[in-house]
Formats: sequence, structure tokens, C-alpha cells
Amino acid sequence: MQTAITASAAVRVHGLGDLDSGGNEAASSPAVAAALADAKRWLRVLHSALGHSPYLLCAEEGQQNTGVLPLAVVQSALFGRFLVSLPYVNSAGIVADSAAAAGRLLDRAVQLADELNVRYLELRNEQQSTHASLEHKNDSKVLMRLPLPATPEKLLASFKSKLRSQIRSGEKHNFDVRFGGRELLADFYAVFSRNMRDLGTPVYSRRLFEAILELFAEQAELCVLRLAERPVAAALLLHHAETTEVPSASSLRAYNSTNANMVMYWHLLKRAVERGQAVFDFGRSTVAGGTYRFKEQWGAEPSPSVWQYYLRRGSIGDLRPDNARFSLAIRAWQRLPVWLTRLIGPPIVRGIP
Repeated sequence: MQTAITASAAVRVHGLGDLDSGGNEAASSPAVAAALADAKRWLRVLHSALGHSPYLLCAEEGQQNTGVLPLAVVQSALFGRFLVSLPYVNSAGIVADSAAAAGRLLDRAVQLADELNVRYLELRNEQQSTHASLEHKNDSKVLMRLPLPATPEKLLASFKSKLRSQIRSGEKHNFDVRFGGRELLADFYAVFSRNMRDLGTPVYSRRLFEAILELFAEQAELCVLRLAERPVAAALLLHHAETTEVPSASSLRAYNSTNANMVMYWHLLKRAVERGQAVFDFGRSTVAGGTYRFKEQWGAEPSPSVWQYYLRRGSIGDLRPDNARFSLAIRAWQRLPVWLTRLIGPPIVRGIP
């Protein structure tokens, strides 16, 4: 554990060995306490499943936690080293009780990036932070979120007639819809890995989702839709205090005509409503892009997503999937057998921030 101390406060840096003792959740404000609990779980997931080195930054004043920033080192021989808050997670930047606490966390994060000699520090914020070192940002995507009504009936009534028709048409296929945990993981991963291959994207390891189900045991669950005993659509849900998010979801292209994806999202939304959640978070999308329009039709509204960077070398666009230099690799990946992408994909994607 390292400590940076000012006249009135400290920022403590907790590594893997002292994650359990890092931060005082009982002495924090509700927002910081919730962020701290989630940060510890995510850092353990990322370390155990992807091998990332975790760092938990806690701003402290006396015995009070006033802010938290989780960071993970992503590294590979192919791409280099990055310091990210947080890989895989859409939004995991600073949560702090004051601008002063946030500023101290930013100062320490920049210092840590220098100490670790990374290519850049990436902060996945929802609101823009002010710091002299954060000279670059990517705000081309937004978080798509839907305020939820009190009942599934009210939710269904809020949809336009075309969407209700698609749901009804899909339900005529009598999908077997199941929610559960590890017993559904094989089916989930079969759909997810095939869809990632079709998109031309290296797939995460199955171990990542095992770790999420294990460490977010009270919050995480899988949904799988089967047709004639075959899994055709699947999603991972995370239920937070008031918000349900879907970090990963996929459906098989061969079954697009059945509206399996529409039926799945209807059941995901119903699940959140039945749990009394206030918001459904569909995740990030490029404004006016295909996934943006898909989420918009359910009533989702855009919310800011500002990823900010302390760039030490290279470019923040070097590893973006829309970089033209990856187009040939994407087309080649789409032609690989799914079994092979499951084998070689995880070692590649673990090194991409």
C-alpha cells in the first residue's frame, strides 16, 4: 500500500494484497460506499479472469472515505501497457464526495500512470473531469438508459405498435426463456462466442463470466432463450441498487427472422421491472448508429459517457475497432471456426483496454 499525503488528506493506493482491507466502507457516504464495494468486486474479477493488476485508489480524510477510483493495468506484448478504469466495464471512473477529493484522486492516478510507464491512463467517466493532464477524450458514444415504470403492463403499453408487434410475433415461436446462474453458462457462452466471431471481435474467456457470477453472486444472472433445445439468444444481467444493466448480450444471426433478440430484451426489461428497478441500462452506443437505434426504439434515452485520457505516447485511437488498419483482420476473423476463436481470442482481448 502506498500513500500520498497532503496537509489535510491522503490518497491510499491499495494493490491486490490489501484489497480486502482497502477503504472503509462503513465510514463512507452511501455513494462512495457503493462504488467502493463494486470496485473491489470488479478488481477481483479482472485479476482472476484476465490477469490484470488491480489498484484501488481511496481518498481519505481522517477515518472517512471521500472518494474512490479503481484502476487496472492491461498489458500484452502485442499492444503494450495501459491503466484503465475499468476494462470491460462501461462506466467506472471517480466517485467522490467533493471536487477536492476527486482532484486528489486524479493527481494520484496520473502519477501512478507515470510510475507504471503505461501508454495512457483511461478514465471511463459519465461526466467530464477537469485536470491538466486529461487532454484527450472520446465522447462519441452515449449510455442508453430507460426509466422503468411500476409494472410490465405499463412498460408494454409505452412501446410503439411496431415494437409490440415484433414482440408478439417472436413469442409465437414459444421460446424457452430461462434465468439462472452457472447452470446456464455453457449455453450463454455458446451464443456469445459465436456472435463475437460473426462480428469479427476476439471473445472474452468463459472464465470472465464465471468470475462475475461468483463475485457478484447476489446481483448477476444469465438469461438464455432456447428454440428446439438450441440456445439462440443470451444475456448477462447485473442488478444494482436501482439500475439493471446488461453488460453482454448476443443472439444468433441465423434466427433473426424469429425476433429472438426482441423477445429476449422484453424478458430482460420485465425482469428488471419485477425486481422494482428504476432504470434499465442498455450500455454504450455510437449516436445514431445501429445499436443506438435498437435501444432507442425501447424508449432508452442518451446519457453522457466521457472517456478521458492522460496520453503518454501513441494515440488513443490506435486500438479502436473502427481503426481502418483492423478492417482486414476483422474480415479474416469472421471466417475462422468458432472453436478456434474461443481458443485464441481470450489471450488477445485481455491485452486490449
